[in-house]
Amino acid sequence: MKNMKKFIATELSKLDRGIVATPNSFEDLQSFAKANNGSMDILLMQQAIQFGMKLALQYIADEIEVGETVTQG
Repeated sequence: MKNMKKFIATELSKLDRGIVATPNSFEDLQSFAKANNGSMDILLMQQAIQFGMKLALQYIADEIEVGETVTQG
């Protein structure tokens, strides 16, 4: 599990330092979409993809923690 946790941490850090900023929340993504008025749709699409990846990685990390707690406890 250490390798999986390290992989998740590495991938999450990549999302935070890419050329396109990864939104911190769904509200941030909505705010950007509303503010751009239809321009920069490619950027918005990339932000949405990265936000989905971030949510998936966070979910997997949470499930690993739950699994380890159940196994240890």
